[in-house]
Amino acid sequence: HALVYLPSAAPPRTGRVHPVSLPAAELAVTTHVGEHDGIEVTYGELGTWVVENAMSVAGPVRELYVVGPRDTSDPAAWRTEIGWPVFRVT
Repeated sequence: HALVYLPSAAPPRTGRVHPVSLPAAELAVTTHVGEHDGIEVTYGELGTWVVENAMSVAGPVRELYVVGPRDTSDPAAWRTEIGWPVFRVT
């Protein structure tokens, strides 16, 4: 299964794609700067921080494309916020 976020004017009404409302959550958040080819490094750094702070992931990851390909063709200007819903384990 995959959860994909795409901006749209109205929620889709057919097929396997359907709107989902995510619940409020405490998030560990970081910002990936630049093109998405290296985004897994940013995910890894966030994961390390979560573990080092005695937390665990509690739901689907959220990505917010603050600045992306729709805003500028310059990948160096892209900004993607990555948010992991977390909870303390200790």
